[in-house]
Amino acid sequence: MQTLTNNRFTVGKGIKLIDDAGVEYLDGVSGTFNLSLGYNHPHVVHKIQEQVGNLTHMSSSFTEPYVNEVLDHLIEYAPNDIDAGWMRDITGSTANECATKIAQKYTGSTDIVSLYLSHHGQTQFATGISGNAFRRKRFPNSSAANAVHVPAPYCYRCPFKSKSSECGYQCVEAISDAIDYASSGSVACMIIEPILGNGGNIMPPLGYFQRIRKLCDENNMLLIADEVQTGIGRTGTMFASELFDIRPDMITLAKGLGGIGVPVAAVLMQSRLNVLEKHEHSFTSGSNLISVTAAKSTLEVVSEPGFLDAVKRKGILLESLLQELAQKYPIIGEARGVGLMWGLEIVGDQNEPDTPKTNAIIDRAFTDQHLILRSSRYGFGNVVKVRPALTTTEEELVEIVDRLDSVLASVH
Repeated sequence: MQTLTNNRFTVGKGIKLIDDAGVEYLDGVSGTFNLSLGYNHPHVVHKIQEQVGNLTHMSSSFTEPYVNEVLDHLIEYAPNDIDAGWMRDITGSTANECATKIAQKYTGSTDIVSLYLSHHGQTQFATGISGNAFRRKRFPNSSAANAVHVPAPYCYRCPFKSKSSECGYQCVEAISDAIDYASSGSVACMIIEPILGNGGNIMPPLGYFQRIRKLCDENNMLLIADEVQTGIGRTGTMFASELFDIRPDMITLAKGLGGIGVPVAAVLMQSRLNVLEKHEHSFTSGSNLISVTAAKSTLEVVSEPGFLDAVKRKGILLESLLQELAQKYPIIGEARGVGLMWGLEIVGDQNEPDTPKTNAIIDRAFTDQHLILRSSRYGFGNVVKVRPALTTTEEELVEIVDRLDSVLASVH
């Protein structure tokens, strides 16, 4: 496991954290991927401060006009005729619970299909539908009886030992088999991350999502895109669902929607799915005015002309820099990602996953280079994640990779 820090950080500026000794650290992962606009974006900070001075909280019955402004803005960018939404959550975990509740109520079915290595939240329910057994250890109630887990489209380590040229999408065929033989026969939905973030920045192959959409239609299942990590510009488009042509029935959002780390979440859906009563999914802090203001002001920034185009350009630069590292160091089995969401698969001499080396890279980056990175699967994985804020400059991207280069040289 990667080690914890005892540093006391007191100030955040852009993508930098500054400790009480005045030492600056470069954050290469946007906090926990929730600082899409960095630590102190002036527009978002100003709007939140203004809102705090006026009104911080009302019953969600009274905040609907403010919520609808945010939903209207999100729906402008939403794919596949998504034209409605729900904003009574502040975390991705409960937003995903909301989406699965909607699917179960609308279809009258129970089961939820999800992928190995997926991460859909930290509540017992969200842990139960996520695809990592180590997170359910010692928590028997988190093993959801209605969860059907299926192989992930992990091409670098294909569970079927297939080559891309002769793949045959066996990972999709396995889902069909699981529905037939491992489910209860009553399947409400499939929930899927466009990029498996915590699982290792896993990128499904071309054509995968189109086959998933077809499979869902054939089995009368709804398709939920968990865009808690990929949404709000992370991939260079407002939604990764648009980039990958996923055509989901619902999209869940959190993390980056709060811009500077303010907790807020949303579920977007086709209006036919707007079936929940308010009492069926609602939280005290859901749709509070601080969260709604953070979301509204974040969207104002991200939707500015040229902003997402700049993210795409910076993503191309980051790709070239990381691919150079992959060519330089044999311990990098693969660099994969898009936009400002990248991962480096760290391997041993026999191309096996090398978790200790991965954690050593994370620790050494922090102590030796004052660079903040994160690893996959909470330190149990072998992927170094690089996901700086969308506002990161090109010069800062170069600096992040230069510092990472120095760490890799020392570890190698």
